[in-house]
Amino acid sequence: MKFRSGEGYGLLRRSARWLLIGCGAIIAVWVAAILLFAFLPVPFSAVMVERQVGAWLHGDGGYVAHSRWVAMDNIAPSMALAVIAAEDQKFPWHWGFDLEAIQAAAAHNQRSERIRGASTLSQQTAKNLLLWEGRSYFRKGLEAGLTLAMETVWTKRRILTVYLNVAEFGRGTFGVEAAAQRYFHKPAARLTPSEAALLAAVLPNPLHFRAEAPSRYVQMRQQWILRQMRQMGGDQFLRENHLQ
Repeated sequence: MKFRSGEGYGLLRRSARWLLIGCGAIIAVWVAAILLFAFLPVPFSAVMVERQVGAWLHGDGGYVAHSRWVAMDNIAPSMALAVIAAEDQKFPWHWGFDLEAIQAAAAHNQRSERIRGASTLSQQTAKNLLLWEGRSYFRKGLEAGLTLAMETVWTKRRILTVYLNVAEFGRGTFGVEAAAQRYFHKPAARLTPSEAALLAAVLPNPLHFRAEAPSRYVQMRQQWILRQMRQMGGDQFLRENHLQ
């Protein structure tokens, strides 16, 4: 079937209009989520949904994404300190991005085939909560915008709370409460510094590193995180930066 020029132009305009409507709807959902989750518990994240749907599509009926929201008051201070020590030691002071780390990662990636990331806890929270997995520039651009929005609306304590509740700690295990129950059979409030450091040690690749059977590398990383926690000042670091 052939379209006359006017019909083709009309179809193009309608397609563009629906595309704009779709984009506007997605942006509205993101804005609403950032505003609501500034104080409401997060029931699930985009990564949880992506993992669950992916399992269903691959016929893995046994996969279930487990998570259980807990407030910061019900998370051991050592867990909050461990993820900061492991992932983003400048977290209390930056506005969502660690420019020095980004520059260092860019220089490393030019020299090596092994890609190094430089995402802050804020960026990881934005990605885990509202976006999909991937390394495209388009997704990173969306992540940057959402990170700035979160940093503007949320407190640092809130960002850290949401991160600890949506981070992936293993197959089907999301959030520190689910991780504490699965690996240590206790609530997140009772995690020891050693247990917290072990959970933080698997965060770079929770589907490869295993908290229940830590490799030599994970054990070494756990010990490094514990040393960093002590050097940062322990719980006092959290209190001084209003994170506890």
